[in-house]
Amino acid sequence: EKPSFGDNLTYLFQYQLGYMYWRYFMWNFVGRQDDIQGKQDNHGNWLSGINAVDEIHLGLPQENLPSDVENNNARNTYYFLPLILGLIGLFFIAERDKKMFWVMTVFFLLTGLAIQVYTNVRPFEPRERDYSVVGSFYVFSMWIGFSLFAIYTFIQKYLSAKNASIIATVITLLACPLLLATQNWDDHDRSNRYTAQSMAKVYLDSCQENAILFTIGDNDTFALWYAQDIEGHRTDVRTLNTSLFNTDWYIDQMKRKAYKSDPIPSQLTHEQYRYGTRTYVPYQPVTRDTMMIKDFMNFISSDDPKHKMRFALEVDGMDTSKYPEQYLNLNYFPTKSVRIPVDKEAVVKNGIVEQKDADKIVPYIDIQFKGNALYKNRILMLDIIANNNWERPIYFTGGSYGDDDFLWMKDYLELDGLGYKLVPIRTPQDKRNPYDLGRIDSEKLYNKVMAWEWGNSGDPEIYHDPETRKNGITYRSNMARLVEKLIYEKKFDKAEKVLDLGMEKMPIDKFEYYTLVEPFIAGYYAIDKKDKGRKYYKQMSNKYKENLEYYKTLDILTQKYYGEEIIADLERYKALVEILSEHKDDKIKTEEIDKIIGYVGDFKKVLTDFDYNVSLEFFLEDLYVAGKKETAHKVFYNSIEEYQYRLSNVSQLEPKEQLEFQDNIMRDLEDYRMLVALPLIFKDKELFEKEMDVYNDYVNKFMHFMPEEEPQDSLPE
Repeated sequence: EKPSFGDNLTYLFQYQLGYMYWRYFMWNFVGRQDDIQGKQDNHGNWLSGINAVDEIHLGLPQENLPSDVENNNARNTYYFLPLILGLIGLFFIAERDKKMFWVMTVFFLLTGLAIQVYTNVRPFEPRERDYSVVGSFYVFSMWIGFSLFAIYTFIQKYLSAKNASIIATVITLLACPLLLATQNWDDHDRSNRYTAQSMAKVYLDSCQENAILFTIGDNDTFALWYAQDIEGHRTDVRTLNTSLFNTDWYIDQMKRKAYKSDPIPSQLTHEQYRYGTRTYVPYQPVTRDTMMIKDFMNFISSDDPKHKMRFALEVDGMDTSKYPEQYLNLNYFPTKSVRIPVDKEAVVKNGIVEQKDADKIVPYIDIQFKGNALYKNRILMLDIIANNNWERPIYFTGGSYGDDDFLWMKDYLELDGLGYKLVPIRTPQDKRNPYDLGRIDSEKLYNKVMAWEWGNSGDPEIYHDPETRKNGITYRSNMARLVEKLIYEKKFDKAEKVLDLGMEKMPIDKFEYYTLVEPFIAGYYAIDKKDKGRKYYKQMSNKYKENLEYYKTLDILTQKYYGEEIIADLERYKALVEILSEHKDDKIKTEEIDKIIGYVGDFKKVLTDFDYNVSLEFFLEDLYVAGKKETAHKVFYNSIEEYQYRLSNVSQLEPKEQLEFQDNIMRDLEDYRMLVALPLIFKDKELFEKEMDVYNDYVNKFMHFMPEEEPQDSLPE
């Protein structure tokens, strides 16, 4: 539905001016909630430090907050003092010098609100944009300066000029510069922070000598440039930003030698990729055959009229007069299937694949383009692949998981440090974990991980800003995959060293992203290091418990408003407790199972409102073994109700409508059947017989499309 004029005005005043300007303004002169980007949620809001005001503004109590909220370095509160001083200065200058007042006011408006109107701020931004309106904050800061004169003038009416100047100076210094310094120092202190430089070096050190490293955006490129250009680190690696690969000047740079790095292998000339040429190449289906990549590149780089859109359209009998001349002069590509031949000898000789894995090398790699156009950066990347002849190792930084970012070759990657190396060994993507790309050589990856440079990551004396914390996602994910591989290969000592390194350099209270710590805790339990697993379990579970305890203090309407966050914390806490259950940590398992069951009960109204069920059936065995039959029944019925609810709803449909949901119905009946059987396994025959009758009633409702065999045939006797 097209937005109305009223909708547009609401968007302008509430979001573009309210959320994307006045929120930033209040950050600077009232206070800030945290350093997490706000998405119109409970992060990134302004905060005064006056609880009564903040509770009204945020709609949440500001007492007994979770430690992550309370201890966020960017939780800076100014109690409205800078704002009040600025307003005092504004009114003072308005009274004393109207010309100056209007000059400053216009400057304030044009460098703040007017910029937001002019740029027509989008609904979602990749980062906070407060820096774009900082000019207006400078102006307001000038008014704060004028407040000194205003306060001095007022006090002078009652005291001597000397005393008035001292008092005015002390008031303004305490209420603004000193207050701002004490609140902001810890999250603005850049001294002794080397995590960004270290990560850049780790990326470069992931590459073999004279490698080509494809990067994607700004954040995974600038630090690498710094490491190479300023510190001279691994200048043999060619860092290639694929976002800039759409520009002719950058392509020209890549075709020249830089430091120790050779030019990129390429057959395209400047005339073939200059500005306005081959910006994109459309797909015109001519054949379904697979083209060799060299032939493909020769085709799209040719100036032969037969390789232009005009010729292709004329062959198809199309009226070319309906198309712009510029479009008719475009090259096209005739097939989406391209084959990259593999020179096995060159691959092994150049160290792209080690000799021990030579038997896994495939004779060719087939890639299948998606979409109906190839843009210049992808054409140049294909150009490199076509002309490299497996002489130089090629890497991708990741960070984005689009198929085109990896040239449609996700099945031919190897996780090598932080980068993904292109290798002619097929490793199909795991559909259950689509972000776990590439094969793993555990020995090679282990050696690289243990040699990583960390800077002072994890140092309690430095501020771990949001980007540093976000970088931990890559570190933790890759280390978790390595640990899983080492455990599979029964290399438990090495797995423990990797786990210890990860927890030392990325402490739980500094790096957040807690779900990524779960594999580390599970890893410790898997190698029978329960003391370490238990230690980090307690740290992790306390984070979720703090959140849930805080949510318990809210009224039911507010709980429902934050229902998604509550559900997320319940599920994450449950996943942790499942680790204890799976690895039979009898020391704390039973107590923790009771707690998660209790929390699910505490938020039953929220779960009902969201039509959501936190499945606890995983813990039934533990409860029966612990002799907690009553609690086991409670969990059993909590799970049963979910199946009954869904089956009852679908049973009310007409038989023809039910057929549309047949797979879901059969799956629910099967899961329901398995759940009903559980009490019998633990000799709870009375519960089994009672619920078996109910289950059969549900089965009878769907007999019209059930298979001939009885669904309960496999139930235990």
